[in-house]
Amino acid sequence: MGKFIYQGSITIDFDDRVLAHLQVVIGQKLRRGESFHFTWREDPSVGDGRTSVWLHPSASLVYRYFGSRQPSLNRAWLEALTYTANSTNGLYIVPEPTESSGDSSD
Repeated sequence: MGKFIYQGSITIDFDDRVLAHLQVVIGQKLRRGESFHFTWREDPSVGDGRTSVWLHPSASLVYRYFGSRQPSLNRAWLEALTYTANSTNGLYIVPEPTESSGDSSD
């Protein structure tokens, strides 16, 4: 499990594969100077609620991976996550779609 750390005070665990996809989508939005909400479901062990943070270009973000290998990226999932990030609700994690062979990027 990797960790997403926001402003040094909010830490959430994500699978390394999820975290790699989030890093790409968040990086693309922030590189363009766009601010947006990022919302995730909490683990039932901490209440099963939701947390939402406002991501902006000057926010302090850390992506800490458990494994040393970069996960392969699913282009279809990147597009689905980007679609949510561009919505009025902001970025949230959607299930990984299957992709056609030859569509992944490293």
